[in-house]
Amino acid sequence: MKDFIQNEMTRKVFFIVLAVLCLTPLISSPIALALGFALAVFMGNPFEKHLHQYIHLLLQISIVGLGFGLKLDEALNAGKTGLMLTIVSIVTVMVLGYFLGKIFKLERPLSYLLSAGTAICGGSAIAAVSPIIKPSTKQISLALAIVFTLNSIALFVYPAIGHLLNLSQEQFGLWCAVGIHDTSSVVGAASKYGDEALKIATTVKLARALWIIPVSLITMFIFKSKGTKIKIPWFIGYFIIAILLNTYFPVLDRFSSSITVLAKSGLNLTLFFIGSTLSLQTLKSIGLKPLLTAVLLWITISAGSLLYIIR
Repeated sequence: MKDFIQNEMTRKVFFIVLAVLCLTPLISSPIALALGFALAVFMGNPFEKHLHQYIHLLLQISIVGLGFGLKLDEALNAGKTGLMLTIVSIVTVMVLGYFLGKIFKLERPLSYLLSAGTAICGGSAIAAVSPIIKPSTKQISLALAIVFTLNSIALFVYPAIGHLLNLSQEQFGLWCAVGIHDTSSVVGAASKYGDEALKIATTVKLARALWIIPVSLITMFIFKSKGTKIKIPWFIGYFIIAILLNTYFPVLDRFSSSITVLAKSGLNLTLFFIGSTLSLQTLKSIGLKPLLTAVLLWITISAGSLLYIIR
């Protein structure tokens, strides 16, 4: 059995079979993530070195595809609903993160990475502010490991709490978009809950992701960085174009449902890839104080936004 698992060709074939399976309706988003993680733990990921460059691209393509399932009025209503909650939650998390960093005596760059990742959009926000605050490679890796771990937990916990509290599709979609860090997990959890929740969660989350730009500008001022380029999430523009095409070109109606189905399959595959890049070694590298800081931030934004939504 050990020789079977260690055989490189066997592991590659098994990986490809699971990846194809995740493209089918048989596998939900949380299960896709769990399969990827189980593969990484028990067999190892034979493609780990090459996957990272494709994960973000596949996620972005999938998100743009979901735009063909939305009409402009739906997107505007969703964005308007989550605007104030987005602003309040971002400010709250960034301020609280600063004080928690002081209390737990974390390195300033690590504390800032955890705060930005929780406040805006997980790994994307961490990647955006990293060139500005110039953290060490270890600090970036640690922040990403913590954020991805909490994202993975959220993918299972959020739908369970949503059903327990009998949240509506609109309420759950909004809660996902504000309370979960990374776009992939937001969309994954919302798609598990329902199509209406998915539409709202995707729109609000991408509107939230645009806050990378003002937060990056403020970060440059705080850390007194000059000549640093800001990473703008251009794929959000393509998502908006997809919505406009779906709204004003009725001829696309015959294709939009198929494109949306393919986009959801692409998302499942993305989550499988993400799960397969996690490992027990990565989880063991997470320190107690950074983890506690991130968990407190996550609980604050999750509980606070949920109370606001169901008030």
